[in-house]
Amino acid sequence: MGRRTYEELRSARWMAKDDLRSFGHRSRLMQLGYGPQDWVGRPIIAVINTWSDLNSCHGHFRQRAEEVKRGVLQAGGFPVELPAISVGEAFVKPTTMLYRNLLAIEAEELLRSHPVDGAVLLGGCDKTTPGLLMGAFSAGLPCIYLPAGPMLRGNWKGLPLGSGSDAWKLWDERRAGNISQAQWVEVEGGIARSHGTCMTMGTASTMTAIADALGMSLTGASSIPAVDASHSRMAAECGRRAVDMVWEDLTPAKVLSLASFKNAINVAMAVGCSTNAIIHLIAMSRRAGCAVTLDDFDAASRKVPVIANIRPSGDKYLMEDFYLAGGMRGLMSRLAQDHLDLSVMTVSGRTLGENLAGAQVYNDDVIRPLDNAIYNEGALAVLKGNIAPDGCVIKPSACSPQYLQHTGPALVFDDYPSMKAAVEDESLDVTADHILILRNAGPLGGPGMPEWGMLPIPVKLVKQGVRDMLRLSDARMSGTSYGACILHAAPESYVGGPLALVRTGDLITVDVPARSIQLNVSDAELAVRRAAWTPPPPRYERGYGWMFSRHIKQADQGCDFDFLETDFGAPVPEPDIF
Repeated sequence: MGRRTYEELRSARWMAKDDLRSFGHRSRLMQLGYGPQDWVGRPIIAVINTWSDLNSCHGHFRQRAEEVKRGVLQAGGFPVELPAISVGEAFVKPTTMLYRNLLAIEAEELLRSHPVDGAVLLGGCDKTTPGLLMGAFSAGLPCIYLPAGPMLRGNWKGLPLGSGSDAWKLWDERRAGNISQAQWVEVEGGIARSHGTCMTMGTASTMTAIADALGMSLTGASSIPAVDASHSRMAAECGRRAVDMVWEDLTPAKVLSLASFKNAINVAMAVGCSTNAIIHLIAMSRRAGCAVTLDDFDAASRKVPVIANIRPSGDKYLMEDFYLAGGMRGLMSRLAQDHLDLSVMTVSGRTLGENLAGAQVYNDDVIRPLDNAIYNEGALAVLKGNIAPDGCVIKPSACSPQYLQHTGPALVFDDYPSMKAAVEDESLDVTADHILILRNAGPLGGPGMPEWGMLPIPVKLVKQGVRDMLRLSDARMSGTSYGACILHAAPESYVGGPLALVRTGDLITVDVPARSIQLNVSDAELAVRRAAWTPPPPRYERGYGWMFSRHIKQADQGCDFDFLETDFGAPVPEPDIF
């Protein structure tokens, strides 16, 4: 690759001219304590940091930002840290999904409006990965993604605990009266033992794996535990590499292709990915001008087995085990021959195939061979039918096999509070054959499509030993969740999707092998119900929510804002005012 000169750098437009505007820019940098030797001849690298006091997944990012800056300086660049909104799923209500696009806007505009030539993007908790990358794709500057990394495995009385997955299981045991309050406090103190993202294969690890597979992070970086010393070294390397990417003008447009996104889908299937991967990857691909669809996910699910034996799809291991077993490089090496295009470019400036050279797997039970998969098809399946004509999603690798083909009566709830109250009522008229339905929980109805899709098993059934049953909604669920949950029903009920017409007692037939879901009600009856349906009132009348409500797309289209989907490689021209 040819190297650019300093005069060709974007930041030189701010800093290099002998005019009054550049005088103002230089004098303000000097006000901050910098001198010409800090910027003359050097690319300026933005360190986009999503740290906050209320995002435990990113609790180490203050230190990692400093390590990135060290790497930038080592490579001859000038680092500047720019804070971005920190959307941590643990605390933000109703859901960080409401703010993913806001982060994407902020990342794009931070890069576009400041005198920077490239960026290192610090993210990890669920929506920060797609949000940062979507914004960076649209901005079009050289950038590299630094994944937060998973936390250490949890522990309770010597038992390894996994984020979310074990919390749900133990909560059911508590509801059943099998765990005391004192024991529950012990679990609270042991399940999250360090900074970092969920250490199950939840949405955070899924999305950082996808960034890795896309070639947007250093290959293998996504599986390094957050508090491992290797993570600090990786951070510095990201800083060094960002400088070289600027000189090479290695932008996302030169890294990404449709093949990159197909690779990412296949890797997602192999790791036992979160259902949220579909929404985020579709949105990211549309920003990149390499659009993938639900059909691409379903096609991949038919041919790519789940080989990462990590909870919730796996039954034993966590992300720390995955890293020690060979991590993402090891897993991708097993997919390389049959399921990956190794010719795609990565941010390293080398192809994926070059980056995987010498990769090994050190534990065949954690990262299984293809012929000994934990689930012979991919992690996700896309179902369609009259109840979800634009599709819905299930994670068959993490649900009880008897529910893959099932017909049962609907038990319908119109909102989360009424559902939550009902499932704790031991007099609720429900059996394990019922299909619990929560509606008005989609992109507009939630609002923001909250993680409500793993509806609690009614306590009446929990006390009978039931631990799984079919659940259907237009909501999402946490990637750490499990069970026979059918999610993302599109179009959502809030806008009049067929889910809005279901009544308690209606029979629904689910056939995952056939990829179908059918409401067993005649078209004539559904027409009568539709005529009687009344649209709900708007959720928002002002502010960001008002904008969100008018521009959000449905789940099958990635839930991006319609006005942000533009042709990749054609960002808004920057005004020549310098």
